[in-house]
Amino acid sequence: MTKVHEERPVLPTEQDEVAAAGSELIGGPIGRHARLGGHWLGPVRVVVLVVLGLFALGMVQKLPCYDWAWFRGAASQYTHACYSDIPHLYSARGFADGLVPYFDRFPDQDPKYGDMQYLEYPVLTGAFMQVASWLTPTSGSLQHREQMYWMVNAGMLMACAAVLAVSVARTHRRRPWDALLLALAPAFALNATINWDLPAVALTAVAMLMWSRSRPLAAGVFIGLATAAKLYPALLLGVLFVLCWRAGKWRAFGAAAGGAVVAWLVVNAPIMLFARDGWKRFYVFSQERPIDFGSVWLLISQRTGNPLEGANTYATLLTLLMCLGIGLLTLTAPRRPRFAQLAFLVVAAFILANKVYSPQYVLWLIPLAALARPRWRDFLIWQVGEVAYFLGIWFYLAYTTSGDKHQGLPLEGYQLAIAAHLVATLYLCAVVVRDILLPERDVVRRDGSDDPSGGVLDGAEDRFVVPNATKAPQYAAPSQGQRVDWGTNPGD
Repeated sequence: MTKVHEERPVLPTEQDEVAAAGSELIGGPIGRHARLGGHWLGPVRVVVLVVLGLFALGMVQKLPCYDWAWFRGAASQYTHACYSDIPHLYSARGFADGLVPYFDRFPDQDPKYGDMQYLEYPVLTGAFMQVASWLTPTSGSLQHREQMYWMVNAGMLMACAAVLAVSVARTHRRRPWDALLLALAPAFALNATINWDLPAVALTAVAMLMWSRSRPLAAGVFIGLATAAKLYPALLLGVLFVLCWRAGKWRAFGAAAGGAVVAWLVVNAPIMLFARDGWKRFYVFSQERPIDFGSVWLLISQRTGNPLEGANTYATLLTLLMCLGIGLLTLTAPRRPRFAQLAFLVVAAFILANKVYSPQYVLWLIPLAALARPRWRDFLIWQVGEVAYFLGIWFYLAYTTSGDKHQGLPLEGYQLAIAAHLVATLYLCAVVVRDILLPERDVVRRDGSDDPSGGVLDGAEDRFVVPNATKAPQYAAPSQGQRVDWGTNPGD
């Protein structure tokens, strides 16, 4: 198949009415005679600067907690919506006491550790936390050290945000401006410093960049490293499996899978061998954790009064069912879906079916959404739902911790916030599925491109498609102007 597209970068103000309207703040859409390129402040640098600026604003949003609310009881940090796990876990996970993650068991008699015996995070995340504790000054009061620990982590997470921005901006060569969706996402700024999700998100973005450059081994290595920081990046191997199955690119998939396994083992094997009880704590905790905040299971349980003791089984089955559906969609779609589209759908399915939805989990989806559906209207609709959930969970916790004052959001309001998150995420999934079934509506493919993030899959012929699953055409061919005719393979 011949890939047809112009080399000129795609400008969002020419394709997206929301972007065009928003550009009026800086002078309006770019003119047809404007000179593009040649300036040191190119798209990637602009995206990075915007990401860093919004990240800094997110830090400012945490200022009431940094100054006093983290240390003045639970309710204050919730009413100001500035909660973060980072300062609290500096003490509650042994870093303030010099304990080594996974190797040192928490003292049973110390109430600050609760029922935790070891750090309940994957190994690479634990290493990130430990490095930050080494960089934190050991002098001063515990409050001062917790403040410094959060600040050190914020600096390290900001570096991860920069890596993330560069990776997303470079994944689609001709569409660097799509990364502004990530850079300007309000949920990104609000959630970036709540927990330690950004290292895994950045490594996942680098993996997708490597795959888009037809470097499957390097992509696999970064998937393995990302999985050593959070579990969800392993889902990308499933995405690559079905895409490579349809395209017959087994060698590329083998290189990616092998690289992922080796990289994961290199990080995990030393801890597995010498601190097995500490290493497995994350997996045991994930298995035993009951239904918790933000999940569809909590919503069902609260509305019905059923404790859903089998929620772990239900969540697993629902995840497998949705992944099976996505696999069938991949093999039956009129055109092989783009890598970013399937990556978004699979991670969204994992989130929607999970037993818990912490507000920072939205960070997993934001870069994938920017690549899967780079349309401002749909992206902002989704972001409204996520910001509603961000505010809903903190105001609900403020309500439950403020005693007789009842400051915040009652249970019914919190349930609406959960529903807003679920509906908004399902909406974005629906438009991505629509783009897969009706590829002429996919904005990324309007210029005749196939899969800019697909690497070895970009422009590859199909080797396996479910017979007679669809009668829609499978190949792109250019037509006059920017219209794309989704016609049949000229060789057929």
